[in-house]
Amino acid sequence: MGKIPSFGSRLRNNIVTVPEVINQCSGICVFGQNLKSFLFSTDVAIIRNTNSNAIIAVYPFTPQPVISNALILAADKPIFCGVGGGLTTGVRSLELAVHAEFQGAMGVVLNKPTPNNLITELKAKIDIPIVITIVSEKDDIKGRIDAGVDIFNVSGAKNTKDIIKKIKDINPDIAILATGGKKEETILQVIEAGANAISYTPPSTGDLFKEIMSRYRNE
Repeated sequence: MGKIPSFGSRLRNNIVTVPEVINQCSGICVFGQNLKSFLFSTDVAIIRNTNSNAIIAVYPFTPQPVISNALILAADKPIFCGVGGGLTTGVRSLELAVHAEFQGAMGVVLNKPTPNNLITELKAKIDIPIVITIVSEKDDIKGRIDAGVDIFNVSGAKNTKDIIKKIKDINPDIAILATGGKKEETILQVIEAGANAISYTPPSTGDLFKEIMSRYRNE
């Protein structure tokens, strides 16, 4: 295969790029699209200026449809929206998930406290992938699989590799999205452990501005 033709912009060449090593993972194929890199962000400006394949939009507040709408409308790539599972659960999470699907989300993300019966109910209600966040080897991995979860979002810090291996021991075919940190070395380790896709946390707009303002001052 020859060199991939590439086109850019004179004005839009300053984008948030994900580490190149992420291309070594298999990816997760969702509705015909192979997704390898997921940017962890709800910042619309960053979402519009990144080369990641998809966006995982989860935030530490009660999920609100107006936020999901804004993200889906602004994004130029697939969005996986948070729909609760902890404080926000039950019927409300179901309604948020249905709303997200109707608005165009490619998947929904549930957080760690989500009961397994909610996953089962969601599977019967929506026709897009259900992602569940896993933070420990002690989480009910088999119960999640039996309930019908589609993708595990593994965020176990230094234990991420061990959690991935445990999941793969239970079901080697289940899709795994995992954090890999900032360094190519740690991302590669997570991929080698069995992660199919990587979630990457970008620098904040504040951090990006610091670099720009520093350059302006030097000029």
